Amino acid sequence: MGPKDIIAKSMDMSDFIMNKYLDDLTDADLRLVPVEGMHPIAVQLGHLISAERMFMEYVSPGVSPELPAGFADNHSLKNEVPNRKLATKDEYVKLWAAQRAATKKVLGSVSDADLTDTRGGTLPQFAPTVADVLNIIAIHSLNHSGQFVAVRRMLKKPIAF
Repeated sequence: MGPKDIIAKSMDMSDFIMNKYLDDLTDADLRLVPVEGMHPIAVQLGHLISAERMFMEYVSPGVSPELPAGFADNHSLKNEVPNRKLATKDEYVKLWAAQRAATKKVLGSVSDADLTDTRGGTLPQFAPTVADVLNIIAIHSLNHSGQFVAVRRMLKKPIAF
């Protein structure tokens, strides 16, 4: 097993966890804010999709599917967005699946030598190589998963896994 296999397994595990957290949530559940200052799951999902797309465009420009107009800005975590236009759960799931498929295609196509490529220094400082970018993509959703659990607890949903 090589480094690309480990990254792929991390993506698969992150997807498994996120899908379990989302399985029994409704569109309305995705809009709840259980703690003041916390972004709703819908905003976080949009952020995760937009961020993965952005990271992949650093690695392999043009590989990612297009997002709906204004999607990334609508799901910004850094800026307060009045009257955010949120999607449905099904729309988020489809967008995530399409982006993840594009990401996995790139992961499958890069060589082990490509993993140490810095893309001429254009990658973010916290992820300076292709491997770092692919790895942050693999684990990024887990960074947000605790907030998903907060919504699940507020709704008295069963433990997801």
